[in-house]
Order: sequence, then C-alpha cells, then structure tokens
Amino acid sequence: MAAVPFMNREGMPRRRVLAAALAVGAAAPIGAAPQARSASTAPGPVRLTLPAPTGPYPVGTVPLHLVDTSRPDPVAGPGHHRELMAAVWYPARGVERRPRAPWTSPAVARALLTSLGFPADVAVAPLTAGHEGAPVLRTGRRLPVVVFSHGAHDHRADTTIVVQELAGHGYVVVTVDHTYDAFSAFPDGRLTVPLDRPALTPRDFATDIRFVLDRVEDLAAGRNPDAGHRPPPAGLLGAPDPRRIGMFGWSKGATATAWVMSEDRRVRAGLSFDGPMQPTVTTDLDRPFMLMTAENPRATQPSVAEFWSQLRGWRLNVQAEGAVHSSYCDGQVLIPQLAPAVGMSDADLQGWIGTLDPGRAVRIQQAYPLAFFDLHLRNRGRGHLLDGPCPAFPEVKFIP
Repeated sequence: MAAVPFMNREGMPRRRVLAAALAVGAAAPIGAAPQARSASTAPGPVRLTLPAPTGPYPVGTVPLHLVDTSRPDPVAGPGHHRELMAAVWYPARGVERRPRAPWTSPAVARALLTSLGFPADVAVAPLTAGHEGAPVLRTGRRLPVVVFSHGAHDHRADTTIVVQELAGHGYVVVTVDHTYDAFSAFPDGRLTVPLDRPALTPRDFATDIRFVLDRVEDLAAGRNPDAGHRPPPAGLLGAPDPRRIGMFGWSKGATATAWVMSEDRRVRAGLSFDGPMQPTVTTDLDRPFMLMTAENPRATQPSVAEFWSQLRGWRLNVQAEGAVHSSYCDGQVLIPQLAPAVGMSDADLQGWIGTLDPGRAVRIQQAYPLAFFDLHLRNRGRGHLLDGPCPAFPEVKFIP
C-alpha cells in the first residue's frame, strides 16, 4: 500500500487542525504547536539524541507484526484483516554485539518531519537504548507488563524515554501503532500514515489494545504471535506476567486507556498523559488511575473532571508547571535539538514545548510513570514519590 499524505479535508491551517483535533480527543504527532520554518540553516541533517535510561538493566527490543483475523481492514478491502505494528521492550542481557534500535525507521522519520512542517531531511532519528533482538534477562519470576497507546496522528515511539526507562527497571513494555491513525512501517516495506477516513475513535484504539493484550497472553503462554513467524528473542516466550498488566497513553491514547480499563479487567492500573478523556467513559473505574495533566486540566476541561469523578479506586492528579500537551513525550527533548537547524525562534520553540525545561521534563518522565507502575504492579513505594510534593521535583504540583 502506498503512503498517503497527511492532509485535512478542508485544507485548514495546521494550527486550526490541531485545535480541532484536541476538541475531539485527538492530537498531532509530538505536540500541538506552531508550524516550523521550512528552511534549514544547518549544513547537514541533525543527529538527534535521546537521554539514557537510569535503570539497572540493559534494554532489548523487538518489533512484532500482528494481524487480527477477527476484524477486516478498513482501507485495504475484502480479504484483508486489521494489521498492527508493535514493539516489545524488556530488560536484556548479552547486548554487547546487538545493535541499538533506531527510534523509528527512516521512512517514518521523513513522514513525521514533513507532517510537522519540517524539511524531510533535516534530521536523523535518534538511536534508542534498546538493543535489537537481545536475549531477555530472566531472574526466575515473570515480568510485569505495561502497554502504551499513542495520540492521534502519532506513532508508537513517541514516549520512548518512558518506555526504555520502564524496561530498564524490569518491565516488559508493548508499544502499538494504531494503523491509519499512525505513521507506521511494515516488514514488507509498506508505509502507512494518518488518514482522515477512517476516523478512528478512542474506542477503536481500545479494541486494538485488547487484541494486543491477547497477544501478550500468547507470549506468556509460550506462543509466538508474530504474523511472519520471525523467531522471538531468547527468553521472551513465557516472560510476561499476564496477571500484572498496566497501561498508559498520551492524548487520544489516554482516553483509550480509560476505555480499555472499563471493558477489560486484565489492566490493573492506568496512566494518562494529558488525555482530554472525550468521550467520557460511562462506567466507574475501581482500579488505580493517575492523571499527568498539562493543557487538559480538570479545572477547565469538563470531560476530564467528569472522568475524575468516576474513579472509585486509588487516584492521583499531578501537573508539571510550564508543561504543554506534548511535554510528557519525546518531543520535549527532540524539538529543541531541531530548533537551530530550522531557524526556529525562541517564541516558536516555546510554542512547541512550553516553559518546562527539557532536562527537567526528562526526569519527570522517568520518575513518575515508574513510581506509579511500581506501586500498583509491584507493590513498591519507590521513595514515596506519589505521596505528595517532592523537593526534587518542584515543578510537579499535586492537584487535589
């Protein structure tokens, strides 16, 4: 299938498209922000970098090509089924001869840059901390699982800082591209990009994730779910613990997290990165849920306030001062690296990342999701970070 350019039906300026997307619970890749200048001022492509995780374990990763034979493909036509690309991240061993995985493929990186208004060749995607196909580090006990759902017009790599941090602390993390609302590359070379039609809803995302949860159970039972039957890394089969599963999502994926938890008790704890929570879940949730808000606070977003009122279990709302919609994602670190190359002004940069310092954002991304999942999937307090304001994180406010 040929890639289809990302464009809106009405030809609206991108800034208006982003505002409209937020109004229905969607988001554009990396963040809702002003369009960058298209002229590059750098002599060559910027080589982007990601911060290293802080965990005690090396990290491994492997892609999975998944096919849901119970659902037709909404674009490809009769005889085709819903296809998803996913990645599994995990604590690893024997990584010395394993190459580090790129953040995303070159084709996806070019499509992402173009969609954001940048020149397609202005940057090279960073390398991650994940080593391709490295054996899984097994310590005798199964590993807790966290699943990630991205925002609309986004991609599964957009929270790699968080993902590799969790994996380096002993989690299996599964990230998923929601095909036709994602920039995604398949093993046969196909590139799919976000489309206006079909217009996937948070509940469609949730259906994807519930299918992925079934595939996690396959891995736990020793079955390989990859559609191409590519051999999994040594030790991956049997490693996930299907009784300890959490989920987090950004924007539309955060709303999808709530929908999954309302329909599937396999997910024991949920985390939202600034989700608009539209449409609001109509069922009360009795399991732990945490909101990390920015531009969708309860004080101004009735749908978020309504969702908060439906939480009957452990709940927490924190907010980093100066954060914008995308500040809990990788763009908070990557966009500043692009800024000089595209001649971005300080004011434009602030439009992309707000006033939250990127280095501080990294520490928040690494610390708070880990503390949340450690508490609710491992019963570990991790320094009581979630008990109240912490001097080490003065930007993070607890919203009562």
